[in-house]
Parts: sequence; C-alpha cells; structure tokens
Amino acid sequence: MTEAAVTENGGAYTAVLFSSFGGPEKHEDVIPFLRNVTRGRGIPDERLEEVATHYRALGGRSPINEQNRALIARLEAELKRRRIDLPVYWGNRNWEPYVADTVRDMHNDGHTKVVGLVTSAYSSYSSCHQYHEDFRKALDETGLMGTLAIDKARVYYNHPGFLEPVVDGVKSALEAHRANGHEPEAIEILFSTHSIPTTMADVSGPKSSWEKGSGGWYVAQHEAAIEYVMARVREDLGAEQTPENYQLVYQSRSGAPHVPWLEPDINDVIDELEARSAVVVVPIGFVTDHVEVVWDLDTEAKETAENKGLAFVRVATSGSDDRFIGALADLVQEAVTPGFERRAVIDLPGALENEKRTGDCGLECCLVRTPEGTFA
Repeated sequence: MTEAAVTENGGAYTAVLFSSFGGPEKHEDVIPFLRNVTRGRGIPDERLEEVATHYRALGGRSPINEQNRALIARLEAELKRRRIDLPVYWGNRNWEPYVADTVRDMHNDGHTKVVGLVTSAYSSYSSCHQYHEDFRKALDETGLMGTLAIDKARVYYNHPGFLEPVVDGVKSALEAHRANGHEPEAIEILFSTHSIPTTMADVSGPKSSWEKGSGGWYVAQHEAAIEYVMARVREDLGAEQTPENYQLVYQSRSGAPHVPWLEPDINDVIDELEARSAVVVVPIGFVTDHVEVVWDLDTEAKETAENKGLAFVRVATSGSDDRFIGALADLVQEAVTPGFERRAVIDLPGALENEKRTGDCGLECCLVRTPEGTFA
C-alpha cells in the first residue's frame, strides 16, 4: 500500500469499485438483461422485444462491456503511474459481473474500504443516488455491511478531463461542416442526454434546490456544462466561426406515455429545424459510445437528419480520451490523497458544501418519488 492511499482520518482505501449499468454479451442475454433493467415496472416481454432489436442489430451484445474493460485497464495503468497501488474491481447494476458478486470478491481479497467510481457524470436518482443504493443492497445481500465500506466518488460533469474532449469534438465537427460548405449560422448544435421523468429531475440535487418544473441539478448541471463547452469553443475558434444556435435535447425515453419526461426529444427537434443545413450532435450526457449512443444517435437521429436533408456529425464521447482517464484517476486521488486539489471548472451554488456534508455527495440528494408520494 502506498502512502498516497491513506486518508486524512487514518483509514486506508485498498481498492476501487468501478460500477456501471451493465449490458448483454450475447443474443440469449438480451431479454434477461432487459428484464433486470425494468424489474418491478411490469413491462411485458413483447415490449422488451422492441428494445431488444437495438441490441440484436449490434450482434446481441452491448459495446459498454468492452468499453468498461478498456477504461478499467487504462485507469489501473494511470493509478500505477501515479504510484497509487489500488486494484480496480468491476461490478454492474444490471448484468454480470454484478455488484454483490464483486463485493464478495473484494472481501475475500481482504479489502475493507474502497472508492466507488461510476460511469455517470451527473446528479439524478438513476445516475448517482441509485449507485449508493446498489452498494448498500450489495453489502446487505452479502452480509458485509459494517465490514466493508464503499465511498462513492463525486459527480464529475464539471471536471475538465470530461469536458475538454467534448470541446475538441465540437470544434472538429464544426470544422468538418465548414469544409463541406456549411456556414456557422446554418449549423445547429444539439447537446443530447438521457431523458428522465420530470419528477425525478426536479428532485435531483439537495433538498434545498428542489422545485417542481425546475429540472433540478440534472438539468442545471447539463446547462452549465454546455455553456462551458461553448465558451471554450468560442474562445478557440472565434465568435464568427462559432454557431449561436445550440440547445439541450433529450433521448432514449422509456416508460408509460402518460408519465412526463424531460423534453424536447432530439428527433422532434431535428425534424422541426428550419433554415439549417447541418447538425452537430454532442452526447454530453454519456461517458462512452454504448447502445443508447450508437443506436439512438448514430442510427435514429442520423436517419431523422438525413430525411430532413441535414448534414450530420456526431461528436465522440469522452471515455476513450486520455484526459478522461486522468479525470477518473483524479477522483480516486481526491479520496485517497490528503490535500489533493479537487479539479472543477464549473460548480453550482452549494455544490462543494454538499459534497463535504457527507464525504462524497448528499445522501438525501436525488431521491425518487414513490407511488405513495414519499421519497425513497
């Protein structure tokens, strides 16, 4: 164990738990995986088959698994380069390797305190708070509550290692469109993220920020990230070469039609664009090019743009960039190295205080409203 892995209070982190959504590896995994994703929602297999076609078109497997393996290998190498001697374990929410099985492995290997990293950059129930629940459920299931501690790292929508690759991607996309004769005023930039129910969005962030119809910190964090990216693009390309037309849009909606989700949908926006000849689609809400990027954007959104007669360029996600690997390593080092500088280029009011309140993020943040009207 290196000295860098000793915390201020004397407790030592001995490993990292890398946790993600999970995805199927072969055709026969697809429906069981989707049943796990929708557990408790009463969605019939007939409806799941509609979504399964997206996975079957990609060979019955999700790209997220290989992407996560690559992220873990590169993170381990970066931690080693920094002389932080922590092994990285992998546990998923919805498919093998499951979090509970990984927790058992960590315990069997002698670990008692680990840092939790997740593949979601923003605050909401499903992208942050539910990972806290995943960890607690796994500890309960394995009987290791009180024996093994998992401290989830903070959200990182504001880390330069996540945002700077987006800046470069937008610049490259704009330059590609310009090379094909599309002027800035004819280009629309669509920053896309996963839609979530509006009730979930409104209670993202600490209770002090909850307000019906606000979209909570989930929307506010995306909007702040977008403004940072566009300011950096404007700084590098100049105002005259930077489109003024950009907006936050949503994708991958699921669930009952009568339940309000965040809008507008990316396909609706593209279909209604006027006086534009090209679009740049930026998956700013995602870390890697998994199914919801490859299918919902590269297939469906691209087809919508083509039907509209619009040139289409999709910006890459940050996950393959060395700067993003550095960001993940920074999150680990924030936890294990006393005095290590927290790197953030933007923050919402009260964000840092909220992190300090519990050591990682507010445990009363990002709750979900139950059918009875309470929060869980």
